[in-house]
Amino acid sequence: MKKYWPILKSVSLYAILTGSTVFMSFPLFWMISSSLKTLEETNSPGIVWIPANPTFQAYIDIFQNQDFLRAYFNSVFYVTLALAGTLISIAAVAYAFSRIEWPGRNVVFFLMLATMMIPPQALIVPQYVFFNKLNWVGTFNPIIIPGYFAGGAAMIFLLRQAMSQIPKELDESAFVDGANHLQIWWEIVLPLVKAPMATVATFLFVGAWNSLLTPLMYLQTVELYTLPVYVSTLYNINNTVQQWPTIMTAAVLTTIPLIILFFFAQRFILESVVVSGLKG
Repeated sequence: MKKYWPILKSVSLYAILTGSTVFMSFPLFWMISSSLKTLEETNSPGIVWIPANPTFQAYIDIFQNQDFLRAYFNSVFYVTLALAGTLISIAAVAYAFSRIEWPGRNVVFFLMLATMMIPPQALIVPQYVFFNKLNWVGTFNPIIIPGYFAGGAAMIFLLRQAMSQIPKELDESAFVDGANHLQIWWEIVLPLVKAPMATVATFLFVGAWNSLLTPLMYLQTVELYTLPVYVSTLYNINNTVQQWPTIMTAAVLTTIPLIILFFFAQRFILESVVVSGLKG
């Protein structure tokens, strides 16, 4: 029996992982399946697992919908600007915490980590009042510009830990050659933390792309709606016959960029986890 134990252990492990994968993939399967159904199938009293005659009419219709195309462009515009500014600012602050000695650094770092204990819901009203006084409500400013001030203590902590593992001798050698902190940060440190940077960028992208509450609060006009806000408006609680194929099609098209991102970024994410585990 003992000689079969490793085989049984491996089979059990793969069975659990396979079952978990199927279970976790079911919402995606149901979303894609519903997007290919007819309106009658999606609103039938019984469960239709697979459409009898799959149709792409919902995809054709939604690509002819100007509101959807505008929302897609708005999401790409917002996420691109927010991601670029937030990632660069976070990397700069992480460098300051990890590579530069300055008075009160540890105290400021502790206070920054303490902000993680503040519930985001507690900041909704004061932030709205603040942005309203700046006349930013009804624009992209409230959902883009705050990230330029290194928003995200957890992401700063992750990058700071990665940068702290780089030998300080590299900085000293660069200083001897006449480099300054900006050059060291850009040309030496950032290339050495590509995996953690990719991990942070992935988290930031997913968070911004899926964000619903903040854009819903501040954009307020159809012309500025992002994809999550647009998809939420497709559901009409007073309508007894929902356009589920259209709703699911919009959801599928919203999910595709996330799947593509994870496909290309998974190597960096795994590398970041492995490196952190080995050196932690």
